[in-house]
Amino acid sequence: MANQSSAWSTQQSTTQVGGRARGRGSAWRRTLAVLGAGLLALLPLAPSALAAQTLSITTSYPSVTVAPGSKVSMDLTIRTTDPAQVGLAVSGTPTGWTATLHGGGFIVNSVQTDVQPAQANTTPQGPAATARLDVTVPASAASAASRLSVTATTGGLTAVLALEIKIEANAAGELTLTTDVPDRRGPSGVNYTFNLNLTNDTSEDLTFAAEGTGPTGWQVDATLAGQAQAASAVVKAGSTSGITVTVKPAATVQAGPYTVDVKVSAGSRSVSTKLNIEITGSFTATLTTPDEVLSNRGTAGGTIDQQLVVRNSGTAELKNVTLNFTAPTGWKVTFEPTAIDSVAANGSATVVAKVVPDPDAIAGDYVVTFRAVNDQITASQDIRMTIETSPLWGIVGIALIVAVGAGLWWVFQRYGRR
Repeated sequence: MANQSSAWSTQQSTTQVGGRARGRGSAWRRTLAVLGAGLLALLPLAPSALAAQTLSITTSYPSVTVAPGSKVSMDLTIRTTDPAQVGLAVSGTPTGWTATLHGGGFIVNSVQTDVQPAQANTTPQGPAATARLDVTVPASAASAASRLSVTATTGGLTAVLALEIKIEANAAGELTLTTDVPDRRGPSGVNYTFNLNLTNDTSEDLTFAAEGTGPTGWQVDATLAGQAQAASAVVKAGSTSGITVTVKPAATVQAGPYTVDVKVSAGSRSVSTKLNIEITGSFTATLTTPDEVLSNRGTAGGTIDQQLVVRNSGTAELKNVTLNFTAPTGWKVTFEPTAIDSVAANGSATVVAKVVPDPDAIAGDYVVTFRAVNDQITASQDIRMTIETSPLWGIVGIALIVAVGAGLWWVFQRYGRR
């Protein structure tokens, strides 16, 4: 009986141990099932987790060819999956070259990527930022290919943009300065305007300034078209800009050909042209009398000789000068000579005007206007003419008085003794 009880007890204990073992196995299976379900749930999120780690830096033109002494500008685009601060650094810059990163008007060492504003009919863009790399190539740079790189870093990620700049002496292109009318002709008393065009056939945008130089005493103004107060302007690569040159000759300039130089400078480059002006001289004249006395006198019906002087106070010769007049009705005027063939610059010529007043003109003052005229000038002068009583009437009066006195003397002599 005791043995049976012991056997039963042993069997019961074995059953309990086996039950506990089977319970622990079920618990492990349930735990593995939960972990598997969790992993299955996380699988759709795996691409997003991986995408959050991307970083890129690009430029549209990573390889360019320029001339020695050029400045190269490259626009950079930095992209991340999520907004992030990205550090930037340039390496591999050749000796003597300078390379700087710019953004927002500053020299920058890092950028902040951000989501770009949505635009109609476009695919939404991820976070991005932009910067500009400026590389200055020295004028002494030899013809060769130089490689440098821009490195972007954020978190544990790094992206490298490889760049190549080739130097070729004939890659500079040309600046040309042209004008449709390079020659002008006229008197010294006017301003001359020239319209020039500056063409930038180089591979880069250039900031230029213009200046003009003329003979001593001349005023030359070179202004940028539409920007009268601007000292310089930018001409984009492959485009043209206008320049207006205004020239004011010196007031005392003599007739003859003159040259004005116009020079346009853009960094180490310059181009110039010559503008030609032929001064025909200034045309100025006065009409006066030899002694500057502007009055004369005579009698009605008589001839009054009036000398006139044509003075050429300009810088050009006066040719074919004729004279005319305006006088009271009934007056006649003739000139000796009738015309002047030539009056040299700073010279003079004399003409005699023979004025015959109306025979019926009463005593008094009259005005006669004289004029000297040619294609360039008109000079005039008023002369006062005083008409006096004719001496004949005085003689007649004296004769009458003498006759009356003689008659009285004869009468007294003949009849006085009676």
